[in-house]
Amino acid sequence: MGARKRIRAEKIKEEKRNKAYAILRNNPTSPRKMRLVVDLVRGKQVNNALDILRFTPKESAHKVEKLILSAVANWQAKNEGVRIEDANLFVKEIFVDEGKMLKRIRTAPQGRAHRIRKRSNHVTVVLDSAVTNDTQNTQS
Repeated sequence: MGARKRIRAEKIKEEKRNKAYAILRNNPTSPRKMRLVVDLVRGKQVNNALDILRFTPKESAHKVEKLILSAVANWQAKNEGVRIEDANLFVKEIFVDEGKMLKRIRTAPQGRAHRIRKRSNHVTVVLDSAVTNDTQNTQS
């Protein structure tokens, strides 16, 4: 590995160490349905996002709610001694990627066959603290 590549890799690793994120992999719902739920909470405060998801009647809302709670727990593990109420956490990034697709065959009339695609998705949540952003902006 060259020097520039190693330096870049170390920089990415350091940024990842400071981020509070959680990933849900191989969720057996279609990405399109999941994106409808994810779009509701993007950019919101964590408490507001959890309230929205709690009262959303879609099945995916429960899974996204658990994922955000997991990201909050990850944030707490990385920031010991800081209260969540003081940190003013918000959903910085949340996105849905396409996962593995199971392909099945369904019989059709006249000896034909139709393909069924059972889709899955990966959801990634990145949390950030508004307090740390304000202090960094004032110092700059």
